Amino acid sequence: MTSELRVDKIHNEGGDNDSGIDLSTNDQIVLKTANTTRLTMNATGQTTIVGEGGTTTTNLQQGLAKAWVHFNHTAIDGSTDLTGVQDSFNIGSVVDIAAGRATTNLSSPMSDADHISTGSAGDASQGAARNLYIDDGGGNTASAIVTNIENNASSVTDAEYVAIVTHGSLA
Repeated sequence: MTSELRVDKIHNEGGDNDSGIDLSTNDQIVLKTANTTRLTMNATGQTTIVGEGGTTTTNLQQGLAKAWVHFNHTAIDGSTDLTGVQDSFNIGSVVDIAAGRATTNLSSPMSDADHISTGSAGDASQGAARNLYIDDGGGNTASAIVTNIENNASSVTDAEYVAIVTHGSLA
């Protein structure tokens, strides 16, 4: 047998009544402690929490990574599979374009091509760091990120370790 509990507010019965969950405010869930709102979730799921300093709020959805991938570029075989991918989230494929160049395709696209991607690359067998940069001159779309990798001599080269993180709004 299932039960249903219908309430507008859940509050602390310890006598202070300054903390609890308020379900009666304009289709929002409001979590309060010490009479201060700490979390708000609206009817669309947008969630805002109080930031680390306690005086500003952070939109939870905007702060989350929308896609990330860790792959070995030397193991990508030129096909549209995930051969060299070690781990990922929201990644459909990683495609080898040429030495040091790859296209990472998102499973769920961003709202536009203006999303933010950052990354790093390295090559343990060579004992050297690599410079990874997002190719802003060609190929980036709402669903694809093109990366270039260079060694310290500015020559385009593959890397054993490539990591990319993307932030922005999903479509």
